[in-house]
Amino acid sequence: MDIIFLGQLEIETIIGIYDWERETKQKVLLDIEMAFDIRKAAQTDDIAYTLNYKTVSKRIISFVESSHFFLVETLISEIATIILSEFNVPWVRITLNKKGAIRGASDVGIIIERGEK
Repeated sequence: MDIIFLGQLEIETIIGIYDWERETKQKVLLDIEMAFDIRKAAQTDDIAYTLNYKTVSKRIISFVESSHFFLVETLISEIATIILSEFNVPWVRITLNKKGAIRGASDVGIIIERGEK
């Protein structure tokens, strides 16, 4: 299986359950791994046969910046749904890091996998 990935995609959004979180954008970091067969793209050297990670990143950035979820669980699930349904990806693994959410911890977040490997 081939994997195309985006690492440490940094996006600001409204996320959280506390009053101050509903008014102040916070940074989330995303690591996204997407299964995609790259053989035809490699053979032809043609971007038409691969997953354009720039297009994926622009879509995810636009979605996350305009979202206003209470839970990171909802946000990460919606991101997975977008990738699977809009980009013909059979499997995705996403790590969402909400740095600074817990005092004393440098990293806090969720990792999910959706689809079939």
